[in-house]
Amino acid sequence: MSISDKSRKAMESLGLTGYEIKVYLSLLETGSMTASDVSKKSGVPYSKIYEVLNSLEDKGWLESASSRPQKFFPKSPLTALEAMRMRIENGIKDNEGLIITELMPVYEKSGIKERPEIWVVRGIYNIAAKVNEIIQTCQKELLIALPQVAQDIAKPVQPMLRTLQERGVKITVLASEGTNTDTIRALSRIADVKLKNDMFGGGVIGDSRQVMILLGEGRIEKGNYEPIAIWADHIGLAGFAKDYFHYLWEDASTKEKNRHQC
Repeated sequence: MSISDKSRKAMESLGLTGYEIKVYLSLLETGSMTASDVSKKSGVPYSKIYEVLNSLEDKGWLESASSRPQKFFPKSPLTALEAMRMRIENGIKDNEGLIITELMPVYEKSGIKERPEIWVVRGIYNIAAKVNEIIQTCQKELLIALPQVAQDIAKPVQPMLRTLQERGVKITVLASEGTNTDTIRALSRIADVKLKNDMFGGGVIGDSRQVMILLGEGRIEKGNYEPIAIWADHIGLAGFAKDYFHYLWEDASTKEKNRHQC
């Protein structure tokens, strides 16, 4: 079975070796097979076949039966990818608390600045990473301006926001009136929430010190666009952003008033 170079590279980027890809594709095409048949079908040497099959089973791409001779079955790509995603996420959760707890105090104590105080951040993943950093290091107050175009980031950060609330951090969210009702309801359990009409910009302010301001989209190449933001560890810029946030907050409506009008 042959696949496109893009799909092959995508599987390699997830940690599958060339032999593992050949074995999985052979099983996917044929169905259940013995190790000997898999070796013949895939072209993977028999001396390597059990090592490859066991690795694929550990990674969640196939399963085996206890029959004699033993047979191997491919899992669906959807199931395999979901299992891999959950394993990666659990691995990150297991390690991030320990790493942050031990290394962040060292970083903050050193006072070393390996970056300028103001950054231009490009790309949704880089922006999300900086937002997560602001949230995780926040100690007293977190302000969030959530335009409708950015509401998809609200759900992934809710567990972190809940942890902040439990630590006593005051969380205030200014959301677009077009934001999903379920999202507003969930945020209202852990934060003070108001709704604002025609809110196009957005950002996050942590402890009146760190600030992330969404600027919109910028062109990169071949007509493609990516989101752009400014991140700053700058008290002056964060203070200006906080003042503007409170200006918008005073002009916004409560979620109860908004629901009544609807």
